[in-house]
Amino acid sequence: MTSLTTFRKALNLALTREMERDPTVFVFGLDVPDHKRIFGSTRGLVERFGTDRCFGTPLSEDAMTGVALGAAASGLRPVHVHIRADFMLLGINQIANMVSNLRYMSAGRLKIPLVIRAIIGRGWGQSAQHSKSLHSIFAHFPGLKVVLPTTPQDAYSLLRSSIRDDNPVIFMEHRWLYDVEGELDEEEEIPLGSSVIRRTGDALTVVATSWMNIEALKAADVLAKRGVELEVVDVRTATPLDEGLITSSVMKTRHCLVVDYDWVFCGFGAELAALISHRCFEVLEKPVERFGFASVPCPTTRPLENLFYPSAVTIIQAVERMLGLEHSDLSGESFYSYEKNFKGPF
Repeated sequence: MTSLTTFRKALNLALTREMERDPTVFVFGLDVPDHKRIFGSTRGLVERFGTDRCFGTPLSEDAMTGVALGAAASGLRPVHVHIRADFMLLGINQIANMVSNLRYMSAGRLKIPLVIRAIIGRGWGQSAQHSKSLHSIFAHFPGLKVVLPTTPQDAYSLLRSSIRDDNPVIFMEHRWLYDVEGELDEEEEIPLGSSVIRRTGDALTVVATSWMNIEALKAADVLAKRGVELEVVDVRTATPLDEGLITSSVMKTRHCLVVDYDWVFCGFGAELAALISHRCFEVLEKPVERFGFASVPCPTTRPLENLFYPSAVTIIQAVERMLGLEHSDLSGESFYSYEKNFKGPF
């Protein structure tokens, strides 16, 4: 049975169900129990499960990540919440040198069932210190699984799969996605390492991460009016990566545009482009194109942000260039519509 819900409620429901199922699951982090409850995603957990299983922490990312690691190695299943991914860098020694390595270094004797939730993406003028994604950094370390859900179903099912996994998982949630609505089936399970085709097409494959799927689907809607059908592939998990689904889509369309929610240089999009170029070399009619953030720190003002982030408009223009199409008249189209739903905070 399915129901209509939001991304934030799906996260909340996943946490609730896992805490009901397994008494070793607990949720903690900066501002987790305050009145905003991580933008609503931890609402009701303190009241339901008590302060032993849902609690706030000092502003000390390195120490708190160490606490999470110790808890996981001791048989608990912590969900450690970073309200902004940028500050996970303060715990990078724990993540890169300890969390990612201990299962391998113990020859599998130690399980590290740790989930680190981190919020990424635009809000209102997030600027350079509250806007990073960093999934390419964490995906670089063997031993870490990296998840970027897009829909409420993804948020629910992938978070439950992450909590049940015996390996550390970085779970990255785009802030604007919190208000996105979609169907949710509580019984549906989604394993880590599975991408999905959000829209089928035959003209060109768009491989997208996180919020870029929203922009890619909008671009696909616009181009479909001209008879150009894009295939949109949502990566969902950066590691493990579903290489087969991605490359099979490109083998069909013979064109590929990678749109990553991160900087282009040395980013995850570069890994995707290299993989696709290698596996699909004989059928590609054009080189793989990549889009991502502009190569500057993130600005604060909305007009500059709209230039900094890739959008449906930039995807449309790239597709037209790759396929040799005339430029579309976009004057009657409505873009940035999800921004109107954003009510904050930050």
